[in-house]
Amino acid sequence: MKQPIILLLVLTGCITACTENRASQQERTITVTMEPLRYFTEAIAGDRFEVVSMVPKGSSPETYDPIPRQLVSLSNSVAYIRIGYIGFEVSWMDRILANNPELPVYDTSKGIELIEGEGHFHGDHYHAGGIDPHTWNSTVNARIIAENIYQCLVSLDEPNQEFYQQCYDSLLAEIDRTETEIGSLLAGLEGGAFIIYHPALSYFARDYGLEQICIEEDGKQPSPSYLRSMIHTCREKDVKVIFIQEEFDIRNAEIIAEATGTKTYTINPLNYDWQQEMVRTARILKESHE
Repeated sequence: MKQPIILLLVLTGCITACTENRASQQERTITVTMEPLRYFTEAIAGDRFEVVSMVPKGSSPETYDPIPRQLVSLSNSVAYIRIGYIGFEVSWMDRILANNPELPVYDTSKGIELIEGEGHFHGDHYHAGGIDPHTWNSTVNARIIAENIYQCLVSLDEPNQEFYQQCYDSLLAEIDRTETEIGSLLAGLEGGAFIIYHPALSYFARDYGLEQICIEEDGKQPSPSYLRSMIHTCREKDVKVIFIQEEFDIRNAEIIAEATGTKTYTINPLNYDWQQEMVRTARILKESHE
């Protein structure tokens, strides 16, 4: 009878260990809003935390609605790191906090010089411009985002501060290299313009003295008259590039391209590989002017 008892004790020990290991992993999970933010967080957190995105690859953080399983899993996270003002956060953050009142939330837009949209009159009333949420598409902002994440990790796990400091320094060095490469690619293009459907490159354009022209009209599909004015603007400003994003309708971009002879290029500002996407965007602009 001893052998079954011993086996039972071993199995019980394994189950207990596995359960404790799963609990430990749950306690070390950080949730972020989207993939570029996961890139920065993982770069600093290393293997100390598991980092998961609420908005999965291929979905738009402007309009995404989480599935019930995600909301349940969120209760296992030790913190939530937000980008700042993206549509998903505006729509869901209050509900997320209502269901997880003890969940600490860290805002990576803190300290960034934010771009505010222009207000406009509609009939007899005025609509204030909103804050442009696409802060991560900027090497200048990336340093601030990285610092905010570093401070978050240290507050969650102070004994490992030295580890996070080393990872943070490595990430800053990569951001510096990225900035140098982009600056070299875009040298001499200051004042140039590009067209994009959704204004995801506002901070990128500000960093390098470029003009971003959006096909969206107040966040909606453009009217025929607006589209005609876009075609005129494209010709007037000698635009060489129309950027297409996979999660948005490309038909209007194709209309402008066909009418003006301008080339379209697909980019993904939501790419997890932040450094690769930033440089690729700059290289497209550079090569279009050669």
